[in-house]
Amino acid sequence: MAEPPATCTTVQWLTDVRELHAIAQEGLTYARSPYDLQRYRRLLDLAERMATALAGGEPDPVRLELTEDAGYLTPKLDVRAAVHDDRGRILLVEETEDGRWSLPGGWADVNESLVEGTVREVREESGYEVVPDRLLGIYERERWGHPPLVHFTLKAVLRCRLIGGTPTTSTETAGCGWFAREEIPPLSLTRTSPQLLRRVFEHHDVPGLPPDLD
Repeated sequence: MAEPPATCTTVQWLTDVRELHAIAQEGLTYARSPYDLQRYRRLLDLAERMATALAGGEPDPVRLELTEDAGYLTPKLDVRAAVHDDRGRILLVEETEDGRWSLPGGWADVNESLVEGTVREVREESGYEVVPDRLLGIYERERWGHPPLVHFTLKAVLRCRLIGGTPTTSTETAGCGWFAREEIPPLSLTRTSPQLLRRVFEHHDVPGLPPDLD
């Protein structure tokens, strides 16, 4: 018997759910007609149910993640630091959540510049002090091998120069270390994918590469 035609992947469905979510949220922000507001609330409810089914989890956490936003939806921004030592090794932190490793970083904060956020994240997660000196790229995370999230997310990676500090841990990290490219430990894939890390090493090998802009 012939195989049935391939269906949409989870990533493709999640892309559609995000668009439905954005349309519903924008409608709830700008619509004035009670009828329109009712229809947009219904559309948001459908997006919540679809996202829950795709995530395979409990509905309440997904519903909270979708409904906590207000106003016009924009991408979330994840900032990461690429810090190399004088031997070319990369700084990684061990995430307490899954025991795996990632480039230091996290969500960009309100009222904080990209540079400020990167410096803060490195300090909080590793204890090191750095100075960002170059943008390596703005990446659409799922194009670079990261598993999909409910929210559309961009990643900004900044090359940073080590200027001091002492290695330490935090509530989010259980350790930090310097790793050569052939010694990379298991990665926390929601935060740092092998593809993205390879690109970071390529930028280190060829410092004049232009920034990557997805």
